[in-house]
Amino acid sequence: MNKLTLMIAMLMMLSCQQSSKKNTVTDSLKTEDPHSFAQPSIAYVEHLDLDLKVDFEQQQLTGKASWTINNKAKAKEIIFDDSKLNISKITLGKDEKEASYTYGPVVEYLGRALKVAITADTKLINIYYTTDKEASALQWLNPQQTAGKKRPYLFTQSQSIAARSWVPCQDSPGIRFTYNAKVSVPKDLLALMSAENPQTKNSEGLYHFKQTHAIPSYLLALAVGDITFKSIDDRTGVYAEPSVLNKAVYEFADMGKMVHAAEKLYGPYRWGRYDLLVLPPSFPFGGMENPNLTFITPTILAGDRSLVSIICHELAHSWSGNLVTNSNWNDFWLNEGFTNYFERRIDEEIFGKREAEMQEVFARQALNAAIVDMGAESRDTWLQTDYTGRNPDEGTNDIAYEKGFFFLKTIEAAVGREKFDAFLRGYFDANAFKSLNTAQFLDYLKKSLIKGDKSIEEKIDIDKWVYGPGIPTNVVAVGSERFKAIDALMAKWRKTGVVKGLSKEIVSSNEKRYFISQLPADLKAADMAALDAEFNFTGSHNTDVQLAWYTLAIRHHYNHANNNIKAYLLENGRMWHIIPLYKELMITPEGAKVARAIYKEARPNYHPMTYQAIDKLLK
Repeated sequence: MNKLTLMIAMLMMLSCQQSSKKNTVTDSLKTEDPHSFAQPSIAYVEHLDLDLKVDFEQQQLTGKASWTINNKAKAKEIIFDDSKLNISKITLGKDEKEASYTYGPVVEYLGRALKVAITADTKLINIYYTTDKEASALQWLNPQQTAGKKRPYLFTQSQSIAARSWVPCQDSPGIRFTYNAKVSVPKDLLALMSAENPQTKNSEGLYHFKQTHAIPSYLLALAVGDITFKSIDDRTGVYAEPSVLNKAVYEFADMGKMVHAAEKLYGPYRWGRYDLLVLPPSFPFGGMENPNLTFITPTILAGDRSLVSIICHELAHSWSGNLVTNSNWNDFWLNEGFTNYFERRIDEEIFGKREAEMQEVFARQALNAAIVDMGAESRDTWLQTDYTGRNPDEGTNDIAYEKGFFFLKTIEAAVGREKFDAFLRGYFDANAFKSLNTAQFLDYLKKSLIKGDKSIEEKIDIDKWVYGPGIPTNVVAVGSERFKAIDALMAKWRKTGVVKGLSKEIVSSNEKRYFISQLPADLKAADMAALDAEFNFTGSHNTDVQLAWYTLAIRHHYNHANNNIKAYLLENGRMWHIIPLYKELMITPEGAKVARAIYKEARPNYHPMTYQAIDKLLK
């Protein structure tokens, strides 16, 4: 009798677990996404077979997107997202019976709805199309814009809602699909995707790809160029242009250690290989976590491995973001807050606690600045944001990244690191290859970690973090003994005026960045000249140091740095490393004149996301 009771209980538990998993998927597909026209509760995509031809002369992709769909609701239409695609025809099934389709009105930021008539039995939809020259996800580079200066280059950036500009899709992070692709490119170029990748060029210029794990559309990625590969270890390696490859391999020598550290923390890496692609300088971000193949900026190739913690961030996305994804962009913190927390834990494992503490201080500075910029009572400072009617790219700010990070740090402090680590590992396992919203995460948090403990609930104070503005008062304090030592050196310098010897005390990238950030507001150009003579900040090859120093150089009229600032803005397309400098220049009439002159020359080399943001700034 006892055995029978135990068996029944176990079966009931298993049934509940299966039901929970099923409901998680169903709930994700029922959730309204304000940034997609798709209606997945009616019909949704499950698999993509993509056939693409890359034409550099026309700067155009010609494609056939064959979507396997789930139409359990027996719907009469399925809706895709479309941004300036040129659709030539749409057919249904393997026999390619021509289908009728209509468009919804064009909506700012979103493009338009592509409505395809289907039958109750439709399982396959084939969409024939070409891309537009203004496709927001595509950047076509001429040879002069590459490192090698000989062959053209193409790369995509689908996040947040730009995938719809190069593939007709249901462009919501709550809708996941597997894909296969066939890509035809010029014979002397290599094609790569967010999938299983080739490591060498072939003589045909025809490449086949397979992504066996279900991903959302923003993780669709393609790059084509004169690209070569070199391995780091048995499952990590680097792709780059030939002239950049060896430098990149040296810079990223610790990739394998990072993967092992991440697995030690939160479970197995589930994507097979983890490789990096070093893109040309116009890439608008530090990195993009495309599955199997992180796209990375060349601006972190400092030559001394001082900026490689960004790899920890992109790697962490293989769990938080790629494995467990925010179901829409108003829940973006579920991707980035978790990833910043995970990144700093990897940093601690690889580089030590002192490094992680310095990163946390910078995180608090960044969060404070974001709150000041937005306003302490702004609705946009809630963790669960609302960008309905706006471009979700606006949500790519330090609320998602750093307020999200500090919320998780607050939970860790309330329950202890050991218990929180076990919770996070369980969270990634239980929700692998699923998309969740904030309410679903909080439900999981309460059931799996808090478990009705009122004292823990009070310590965390969830509602103030998630549904309230600003920074809650229970935020965890952070600090760095190394930075305290730099504060003392700063005070001594201010008192004595003696600069000589400081560069021997303030050595690392983070130490220099912190020192610059703490320089006084009444700094004179003469003070900057003395510091520059000691540290050579103006001639630094470290982009974090350059950004911090050049901002002050503009502010305090340190003209010695002018040529370096111009070169930096011409050669670097990383959005959040150049926009602050344009903002600083625009404060004065003289600076605005300089900004517009530099921008006129630099704009053709920037990514559309970058120049669209700067266009608004410089109006």
